[in-house]
Amino acid sequence: MAIVGNETSKGGFAGLRVLSLESRRAQEMAKLIESNGGKATVAPSMREIPLASNTQAIAFARKLSENNFDIVIFLTGVGTRALTRVVETVYPVEQFVAALRKITVVARGPKPVAALKELGVPVTVAVPEPNTWRDLLRTLDEKAESVPLTGRHVAVQEYGTSNPELLTALSDRGAQVTRVPVYEWGLPEDVEPLRAAVTAIARDELDVILFTTGIQVNHLFQVAAEMNQEDSMRRGLSKMLIASIGPVTSERLHEYGLQADIEPTHPKMGYLVSETAQRSAEILRQKRIRTK
Repeated sequence: MAIVGNETSKGGFAGLRVLSLESRRAQEMAKLIESNGGKATVAPSMREIPLASNTQAIAFARKLSENNFDIVIFLTGVGTRALTRVVETVYPVEQFVAALRKITVVARGPKPVAALKELGVPVTVAVPEPNTWRDLLRTLDEKAESVPLTGRHVAVQEYGTSNPELLTALSDRGAQVTRVPVYEWGLPEDVEPLRAAVTAIARDELDVILFTTGIQVNHLFQVAAEMNQEDSMRRGLSKMLIASIGPVTSERLHEYGLQADIEPTHPKMGYLVSETAQRSAEILRQKRIRTK
């Protein structure tokens, strides 16, 4: 088998066939795989679709300007920036920033923190790694005295799909919760690379699969079902190393009856690729013994 990139003696992929479902950062992911000695296949699995009507986001902007929220929770960096663009259709961004400066701002991890820093908005509560919704709740519970939820009006910037467990948990803690959906995820305009990936998995033509978000799991199985290849794809996946970027994505895999073989020490693409590469040979050897 031809080796793409750097095959090292340090336990890299050493020519293993690695599938990524990354979309926006597809080229970056391919380079990471190849620099760790893997043969990269990238099948973009999703695209960001602005909501046709951002009525809820616009309503949020108006209520925020009228001082009707006590806490705003930002879940993603992309969503924070998208929400800012929506708000700008209603009033100047400076007014948005001024309104946020008056209230408690919660950011789930470094990406929304960075987006808010760009705006000049101070973050009251930053959720530590691995930045799951459970970590968010635990952090708020730990800060219950300084950031109480009972009776507070809380807005939650959503990303793609809603998280009913988070919303319910906030309500159970006495918050009056408002969802602020900003964008949703759809299949890519060109689905052929994803269809080809499903076929390759079913034919045992790949060794490793990397998941960086639960939406990738949803879309992979959606396309497989449309192709009537879900069963054969599952058999193929049982022989592959399944790497997940973190607990949230691993939970989504579990919902589909799959178990992540590895999660990196930090939920970042670089760690995901390098740590998977280092452990790939041994994990695959053990997994394929079990599936014989």
